[in-house]
Amino acid sequence: MSTFRENDSEEKEQCCEERKSRFVSLIRQYSLELSHTMRGFKLKERCKTNQVHAYNPYPSETSSSNPFPIATTSKLHYPTINSILAESPATVSLSTTESFLPYGLPRTDSFEPPVELCLKSVDFVESLAELYRKLQITQDFNKSLVHLEQYALLYSLGDPKLLRRCLQSARQHAVDVHSKVVFSAWLRFERREDELIGSSALDCIGRVLECPKAALLHGYDPNSVFHHCQCHGAANEISDFRISDGNNFLTSEKDGIVYFCIGNEEVNCIRGKIAALSGPLRSMLYGDFIESDKQRIDFTYIGISVEGMRAVDFFSRTRRLDSYPLNILLELLSFANRFCCEEMKSASDCYMASLVSDIDEALVLIDYALEERAHLLVTSCLQLILRELPGYLYNPKVLNIFCRSEARDRLATVGQASFLLYYFLSQVAIEDNMMSKVTVMLLERLKECASERWQKALALHQLGCVLLERKDYKEAQHSFEMAIEAGHIYSIVGVARAKFKQGQQFLAFELINGIISEYTPTGWMYQERSLYSLGKQKILDVNDATRLDPTLSFPYKYRAIVMVEQSQIEAAIVEINRIVGFKVSPDCLELRAWCFIALEDYPSAISDIRALLTLEPNYMMFCGKMRADHLAELLSLHVQPWSPADCWMQLYDRWSSVDDIGSLAVIHQMLINDLGRSILRFRQSLLLLRLNCQKAAMCSLRLARNHSTSTYERLVYEGWILYDTGHREEALAKAEESISLQRSFEAFFLKAYALADTTLDSESSSCVIQLLEEALKCPSDGLRKGQALNNLGSIYVDCNKLDLAADCYVSALKIKHTRAHQGLARVYHLKNDRKAASEEMTKLIDKAQNKASAYEKRSEYCDRDMANSDLSMATVLNPLRTYPYRYRAAVLMDDQRETEAVEELTRAISFKPDLQMLNLRAAFHESVTDSSRALRDCEAALCLDPNHRDTLDLYSRTRIQALKNT
Repeated sequence: MSTFRENDSEEKEQCCEERKSRFVSLIRQYSLELSHTMRGFKLKERCKTNQVHAYNPYPSETSSSNPFPIATTSKLHYPTINSILAESPATVSLSTTESFLPYGLPRTDSFEPPVELCLKSVDFVESLAELYRKLQITQDFNKSLVHLEQYALLYSLGDPKLLRRCLQSARQHAVDVHSKVVFSAWLRFERREDELIGSSALDCIGRVLECPKAALLHGYDPNSVFHHCQCHGAANEISDFRISDGNNFLTSEKDGIVYFCIGNEEVNCIRGKIAALSGPLRSMLYGDFIESDKQRIDFTYIGISVEGMRAVDFFSRTRRLDSYPLNILLELLSFANRFCCEEMKSASDCYMASLVSDIDEALVLIDYALEERAHLLVTSCLQLILRELPGYLYNPKVLNIFCRSEARDRLATVGQASFLLYYFLSQVAIEDNMMSKVTVMLLERLKECASERWQKALALHQLGCVLLERKDYKEAQHSFEMAIEAGHIYSIVGVARAKFKQGQQFLAFELINGIISEYTPTGWMYQERSLYSLGKQKILDVNDATRLDPTLSFPYKYRAIVMVEQSQIEAAIVEINRIVGFKVSPDCLELRAWCFIALEDYPSAISDIRALLTLEPNYMMFCGKMRADHLAELLSLHVQPWSPADCWMQLYDRWSSVDDIGSLAVIHQMLINDLGRSILRFRQSLLLLRLNCQKAAMCSLRLARNHSTSTYERLVYEGWILYDTGHREEALAKAEESISLQRSFEAFFLKAYALADTTLDSESSSCVIQLLEEALKCPSDGLRKGQALNNLGSIYVDCNKLDLAADCYVSALKIKHTRAHQGLARVYHLKNDRKAASEEMTKLIDKAQNKASAYEKRSEYCDRDMANSDLSMATVLNPLRTYPYRYRAAVLMDDQRETEAVEELTRAISFKPDLQMLNLRAAFHESVTDSSRALRDCEAALCLDPNHRDTLDLYSRTRIQALKNT
C-alpha cells in the first residue's frame, strides 16, 4: 500500500509534447502503473492481481506435493529426517551441507511441469472474441451459463478480479433459485468467509449478490443484485405466502363438518375447505367414493398424527401456516404429497426452507426434502452445505448427497443436479486435494452433467489431469482423448504425457510436434516438447519456450537444475532469480534455497524457506519427505539469532530496499515469537499483494482479523477484506465504525483509501487530505507513516500543490520510504526539470532490489534512446509489465513500421492478453484499415472488460467502417 494509482488524463497531459506522434501520446496515457493522480487513488501493492487463487495441485500428504522429484542414490548415506529430528538440538551434528540435503539435489531426468487444469485455447484472442460475440447475441436471462464459460476460459489468466467479475455477472443473470444459490455460495467461497472466526454460513455482507436469503427468492431482476439486501425482512418475505382460497364448495359449518378419526381422537374439519386443497381430496369427499357419504373418515393409517391433521385443517381454513414444530411441518409436506395438495406443499416447502439455519439440520432435512421432492427445501439445505465448503466436503453425509451416481440422479429429480453445481464442487475438491477419490467422483458427476462442448471438454480434461496425477495413465489418456474430441486441443498435452509415462516417448514427441506444425507456436508447446526431446534439442526447446513465453517457470527451473548438475551453483541461482524476480512461487523458492544450502549460505537459504512458508505454511520439501518448517528450524541453529529489535531493523532495511521476499522472511520470523500480532499479519498481506500472491495475501489478512485484540482493529481488517473483494461501500462503513470506536492510523488510512477510489473533485481531495493528516497524527511505525506521506504527496500533486507534495516525499525519504523517490521525480518532471526527475529515479534504481518499475518510470524522463534502454531492462526484469511493449510498438508505428509494431504487441499478447495491449493493437489495425482484425481485438478486449470506454468507442467506429466497406 505504498503509492496511489495513476490518473489517465493527468499522465496524458504530462506526456503529450508536440514532437510526439499520436501513437506515442496514446501509449503514454497508460504509461505509469505507479503514478499518483486523483482518479486512480489505489495502491500498487493492493491492486496487482495477475495471479488468482493459484491452488497447489499436489496434496500435501503425498509425495507429489513437491514439484521437484529427486532421485536418491545408493552411494550417499544421508541421515533420514526422522533420525535427525529424533535427536535433540543439543546433540545433533549439522556440520556438513549433506545434513541439510538428506535426499540430494533435484535431477532433470525426473522433473516436469504439471498439465494445466484449465481450458486452454491455441488461439486465446479468437476464443475471447467468440465468447464476447456469444454474449452479445444471448438474451439476458440466458447469459448466466455464458458467463460461467467466460470464467472457465479466463481461469488460465490467473486474475482473481476478472474471475470474480465473471461469477458476479453469472449471479446477476441467474434466473432459477438453484443457480442463484450456487453462484452466491461460490462467491462466498472465493472470499473464504469460512476462515473468519465467529462467522456463520448464512452471514451476509449486505448485498443481494451474495445474500443467502435473497438467493432463495424466485424472480429475475438483474439490476437488483448490486443493491443492498433486506436480510432481516427476507425470511418474512420467503414465508409470506398468501394463497387464494380456491374453490369453496361448502363453507357453511352447519352441514359441512367432516371428522377425521386418528386412533381414538377426532379432528373436525370443514368438508369444502379440505376438498379445495386438491383434486384427489375433492373426489374423495364429493365424488363417487364411499367417504363422500360419511361424516367420520378413518385416517389412522394415512401416516399423519392428530397434531398434523389439525395443522392441515388450519391451513385449509386460513391458507397460512402457524409456528409448528419441524416434525409437524414434515407431516404436512408428506400429506400434501400423498393427496397432491400443491398449494399446501408449496407453502410447507417455502416455510421450511426459510427455517433451515444449521448445517447438521440441513444434512438431516435434505433427505426428507429429496424424498418428498420439496424443491425449495432441498435448495435451502443445499445452500447451507455449499456455504460451509470446504469444511464439510468430506463429511460422509455430504459425500452421499453428491458423489454417487444414484445420488446425482436423486438431485436431478428436484432440479438440483447441474453442471454448475458440480463445477463448483469439483473446483473445491481439486483445490483441497487433487488426488483424492472424492475429486475423481465429483469430476465423474461433472462429466455426466455436461451438455455443451466446452463443458464436456472441461470435465474430461480435468478428470484426465487428476487421473494422470493418480498414475492411472490409461484412463487419463482416454479422458484426454475424449476432451480432444470435444474440441480442446490442449488436451493433446495430456495424451502425450500419459503415453510418455507408459514408455512411448517417441509417440509423445510426435504428438506435440504435430501441434507446433499445425498451429501458431507458443511457449507451452515447446515446453512440453522439451520433455520428450533428446540432447541439444531439449535445451533448444526449453529456450524457445522462454523466448515465446518468458513467464513460464519450468524452463528457468530446468536450466537451473542443469547448472546444478554441472556444479555451477552460483549460475543456477542467477537463473532462478530471473523468474523469482517477477513471479514468486514456493517451488522456485525451494529450488533457490537448495542452491544456497549447497553453497553453505544458510542465512539466504533460511530466508527463502521462511518466505516459502508464508506462501504455503504446510509446504513439504524433498518430494514430501520433510516439512519446510522443520528444515527452517534445523538451519536456524547455524545462523545468528535476531532479537525483536534486530528483526525490526532488518525489516526496515529490507522494506526500504524494496526487497519484498526478504521482508516476508523477516516478518515470518517475527511471527514465530508473536503469532497473534495482527499488524504483522497485515503487513505480510501488503507484501504478498505486491508480489501478486493474492490467495496468500487474503489468508494473511483473515488471520490478522482473527487475531485482532480489539473491535476497532478487527473492523479495519474486515474493511480491507471487503475492499479487496470489490465491496468499497461496505469497506467505508467498516472504517467509519472503527473510527467511531477508536481513532487509529489504519482506520483513517482505510477510509482515505476507499474514498479516493473514484474520480476525485476538489472537495473530495480535501477530505482525503484531511483523513491522511489525521492518520499521521495517530501512533504507527515509520514504515506505515512513510506510506501515508507518500500517498499524501500524490494527492497534493493532483491538486497542483507541488511544493507541499515535495515536502511529503522528502519526509517519507527521511524515514526510509524509498519509493518516495518516484513521487519526488514526478514533482521535478511537472516543474519541467527532467534531469532532476531522471536522477531521482536513478537513486531508486540504486537502492531497490526490485527495479523493473523504476526503470520503466525513469524512461518517462529520458530521451528516446535512453528510454528504449530502460524499457528493455524493465522487460528483462519483469516481462509481465506491459507498458514497455506498448511504448515500443507505438514508436515503431510512428516510424511507419506497422508490421513490426503489430508483431511487438502480438508477441506480448501471446502470453499476456492485456486489455490495453489489445486496445492498442486494435487501434493499429484500424489505422491501416484492417477492420476484421480490429474488430476481433476489440471483442477480445471487451470480453475482459465490457465497459472499457476507449475500446467501446473504437469498436463502434470500426463496425461502422466495416459496414461501409461491405
